[in-house]
Amino acid sequence: MKIALNGKIVEVADARIDPADRGLAFGDGLFETMSLRKGRVRRLPAHLARLRLGAGALGIPLAYDDANLESQVTGLVAANTLTEAVVKITLTRGPDARGLALPARPKPTLLITTAEAPPEPEPARVIISSVTRRNEFSALSRFKTLNYLDNVIARDQAVQAGADDALLLNTQGRLAGGTAANVFLLVNGGLITPPVEEGALPGVARADAIRLTRAEEKPVTVETLIDASEVFLTNALGVRAVVRIGDKPVGDGEPGLITQLVATRV
Repeated sequence: MKIALNGKIVEVADARIDPADRGLAFGDGLFETMSLRKGRVRRLPAHLARLRLGAGALGIPLAYDDANLESQVTGLVAANTLTEAVVKITLTRGPDARGLALPARPKPTLLITTAEAPPEPEPARVIISSVTRRNEFSALSRFKTLNYLDNVIARDQAVQAGADDALLLNTQGRLAGGTAANVFLLVNGGLITPPVEEGALPGVARADAIRLTRAEEKPVTVETLIDASEVFLTNALGVRAVVRIGDKPVGDGEPGLITQLVATRV
C-alpha cells in the first residue's frame, strides 16, 4: 500500500513522520475524509475548500493549490489501483520544539492515505452521550481537527452500551451531532438539522442534504429528537438510518421513506 507524504507517493513502510510533529504532540492539525466511488472522489472540491478554510483559521500554511492537491489524491488512488475506497487528507503544523508556542516558520506535514471502503452500514442504534458535550462556542467545532477525543470517548460509551453510535449534545443540552456525522430529523412532516451555531459540523454531505431536502436549520431539543418520526446520519461515506435512541424506537423502528430517498441522492 502506498501513501502520499508531503507531495511524494511512497510505500507505507518507507514513510516517516517526525516524532516532534505537532499533530502528534498536540493534535495540531486538520483532516478530511472522502469517499471514492467508481474511481471518483466524491465532493473533492468541497472537501478541499473546507480544508483550506480550516488551515486559514488555524494559521497552518497550505503550500499546495487545489489543482495540486487533486493531482496528489488522484495519483495516489491510481498508484493503489483503487475504485472503491476511503481517502483521507491529514494536514499538521509540522515538527517543532516542545511547548505550546507556535513556530515562527512552520513546516507543515501533508499526508494522504487510502483505506478499504466499509460495507453498507446497518441501521443504527444510538445513545445520547453522557460522558462529554460538544462546545458550540469553540472555533474548533467548525472544523475536523486532529483532536477527536470527545468523539472517541462518546463512541466508546456507545459500544460499551451495545449501541452503534452516540449523539452529542452541546453545552446547552441541545443536539449537536453524532460522533462522526451530522443528524437530520423528520418532525411534523419536515426535515430539521442542528445549525452550526449549535455545534454542528458544517459537513459537506450535510450541505448537499440541506439543498436536496430544504431541511430547516434550527435548535433541536432532546424531546424533539426523541419524538421525531425519522432520524438519519450523514457524512462523507453516506446516509445511515437511526432506528433506536436508547431504549426507544424511532418511528416504527425501521428506516423511513424519507431516509431511504435521501440515501439514494446524497
